[in-house]
Amino acid sequence: MQRFTRMAQTGLGMASIVMAMMVLAVSCFAPFSHGQHLNNKAQAATPSDANPANEILGITQSKPASGMFVETELGYMIPYKQKIPGTDVVIEMIPIPGGKFKMGSPADAEDKYEDETPQVEISVPPFWMAKTEITWAQFGAYSDLDEVFKKFVSKKIRTVNKDNQVDAVTIASIPHTWDFTFGAGNDGDTPAATMTQFTARQYTKWLSLLTGEFYRLPIEAEWEYACRAGTSTTYHFGDDEDDLETYAWYEENSDGERQTVGTRKPNAFGLHDMHGSVAEWVLDQYDEDWYAKLAKKKNLTAIQTYNKPTKLFPRVIRGGAWDMDSDSARAAFRMSSNDEEWTEEDPNEPSSPWWYANDPGPGIGFRIMRPLEAPKTKKEKLEYWDSALDETMKLAVARVIEEGRGAMGIVDPELPKAIEELKKRKK
Repeated sequence: MQRFTRMAQTGLGMASIVMAMMVLAVSCFAPFSHGQHLNNKAQAATPSDANPANEILGITQSKPASGMFVETELGYMIPYKQKIPGTDVVIEMIPIPGGKFKMGSPADAEDKYEDETPQVEISVPPFWMAKTEITWAQFGAYSDLDEVFKKFVSKKIRTVNKDNQVDAVTIASIPHTWDFTFGAGNDGDTPAATMTQFTARQYTKWLSLLTGEFYRLPIEAEWEYACRAGTSTTYHFGDDEDDLETYAWYEENSDGERQTVGTRKPNAFGLHDMHGSVAEWVLDQYDEDWYAKLAKKKNLTAIQTYNKPTKLFPRVIRGGAWDMDSDSARAAFRMSSNDEEWTEEDPNEPSSPWWYANDPGPGIGFRIMRPLEAPKTKKEKLEYWDSALDETMKLAVARVIEEGRGAMGIVDPELPKAIEELKKRKK
């Protein structure tokens, strides 16, 4: 797998960007219409914004008689289904026990890259992770807001202002001039793909503000810990590549298409498609020497290993994909993004902040996680949701205002009700 070049970006502050958008919007928007007990003591967590104290989604006070659960000081973490408000779509979330593991490949591993060494021991607190990658059906509940937000703007409903701008989310419109599926399929139960990390982060912001729960992309260490599920082998099922087709969709068995999620065997934590299917975004900036830098520190926790992005690319992508080989599916494999190369065929100038126009875009998607302990402030949450670079948000807003591609609007628990009221106005 090739390693990619890097490019830095800088830009305006978020507040300035949104204020510019509000000024321009008035004149520029045209009217248009398994039984496993995973015992793990966790630290106290902040209750969800949407739930009263002691009523945390995915937590029960009674020890489950069967099924997977994780014991914590707050109660027992259990699997749950996050319904997307205003739809019948759900996202299944699986409890992941806390523990320690060694991230990366052993120095004596035959099949490894230097950026996977040296191994680093990391402590990971409990969290929930999506059972599968986000599907087109789950992504569609977000992308469908493109039209809704544009109608809100034309009717001056739920307008963005300086008091609510932190709750504004950009919506990735469907590209108009190329087939973003690349012939790989976009059935509702196949993994959504071809999106940039910015789009994936905006998705987690949308879902969090809509539900009142805190969702985000995983940090690289959290992803590998969840993938390995207590193992230290090449794959979460062992070292034998011949067994990969039982657990993963990759180039040898995918028939050149994205396949239905959850149809290969899961790992020991109950997570499907951690190998293959689509490669998954994590939050980190890619640094080929990152593990060497971490190895100089002791008693690291997952959050302390987060390499916060300072450039547009490269970012880290994990897990391999339906059109990649078995080597890319290894638990330790690290793939670096390259927005400059992956947008070469984009007819827009500058290129879309939401979509890739070239390979390997069709093989890149994401899955979400929810930490047991959520950040305590909105500012801390925004650092995981919004672009790590103001320049990216600036470009997204410019697309919305100048070209009518994509949209931007306020997301909160009242959004589904507002959408229903908008529908009634048409009748």
